[in-house]
Amino acid sequence: MEAEIWTWSFCPFCKDAKKILIENNIEFKEHIMDDKVDELQKIKDKYNHQTVPIILLNGNFIGGCDELIKLEKSGKLN
Repeated sequence: MEAEIWTWSFCPFCKDAKKILIENNIEFKEHIMDDKVDELQKIKDKYNHQTVPIILLNGNFIGGCDELIKLEKSGKLN
């Protein structure tokens, strides 16, 4: 399983999401968007998700940190 995640460096939910990915041995590509407001807005609009993190698993949009936590609790990240 591979992940792609759009984050802000100061976001606690982004840090939590990355921790979950690491703990579940999921490799991920991180896009830190601190100075890329316009680019981030395009990603938010594309996935109709207005908060960070924005997470894709195997190329599929799953949502943010809450959705990642639900997947972990259901055992679907293993």
